[in-house]
Amino acid sequence: MKWEKQYVTVKLRHDKDGNIRPISVTLVEAGEEQTFEIDRLKQRCRAASTRVGGTGIRYTVMINGKETYLFHEFFENEGRWFMEMPVC
Repeated sequence: MKWEKQYVTVKLRHDKDGNIRPISVTLVEAGEEQTFEIDRLKQRCRAASTRVGGTGIRYTVMINGKETYLFHEFFENEGRWFMEMPVC
């Protein structure tokens, strides 16, 4: 199976200690937006994506009962979010 890096829009919650927690992810496919609520945050750690490349903070999240990875990568003081998506 082939995978691609897909950049996504992430809605976040910030707490008083400066921690961030993703609460939803918005994907754009074929010009249409789909928003998915994050049911649960299972883990947060520094890691690399072995499927599509890129490093940063990897969030292991549950969306619609399925475990998936959400990455927050940093490049020259800018942060972007991406997911590993299978290519059909």
